[in-house]
Amino acid sequence: MKNEAKIIGVIGGMGPLATVDLYRKIVEHTDADCDQAHVRTIIDSNTNIPDRTAALLSGGESPVRELQSSVRLLEQAGAQVLVMPCHTAHCFYDDVQDSASVPVLNMIELTVQELKRQGARRVGLLATDGAVQSGIYQRHFDGSGIELLLPDAEGQAALMDMIYSGVKAGCAEYDTTAVRAALDRLMDAGAQTLILGCTELPPAFEMYDLSYPSLDPTLILAIAAITAAGGTVK
Repeated sequence: MKNEAKIIGVIGGMGPLATVDLYRKIVEHTDADCDQAHVRTIIDSNTNIPDRTAALLSGGESPVRELQSSVRLLEQAGAQVLVMPCHTAHCFYDDVQDSASVPVLNMIELTVQELKRQGARRVGLLATDGAVQSGIYQRHFDGSGIELLLPDAEGQAALMDMIYSGVKAGCAEYDTTAVRAALDRLMDAGAQTLILGCTELPPAFEMYDLSYPSLDPTLILAIAAITAAGGTVK
């Protein structure tokens, strides 16, 4: 059973499938022999949050107001630790944490810590254009001793198309030929593993059977959330 239990609040909807993926991993990785041994979780799948990449790169509406709206709703409902299963939204992390009276776990920071623990030296980053061009991952990796490899322009375009036209569109038959070529190039460049730096990517790797060495930040976040809530990790 859990000790000093806290309620997890999920700032979700970015996108809905990524939110489901996080919650599934929280449940699957909690050491529980009955319902009551799981961590209590409140999910706001706020699909009103504007597109984060559009906000960062093309003058789209800022997601901050809706992100902060989710913070207020979750805190009012009793959440005591918050998680945000969207990498690009972490470009607005300070605005989110500043508006919260409870901790907001930082998925990117947790990912860097895990790669350092594993002794990684060179990794490939798979992320949205917004996350890549904002430099948020690059800043977190600065001084870590880990070299961050990025897809070439063709590979990045293929990755974005899979995220939007494949996963977000619910296309089970999406053609991943161009994506596989991009991932092969990263592995040929010496990447030891690939960071699934968009929360749509763990479902994509499963949906499209992309069998490459990878690190799942959604899983890292799920495990951190279980621990922060006082649960026991399997």
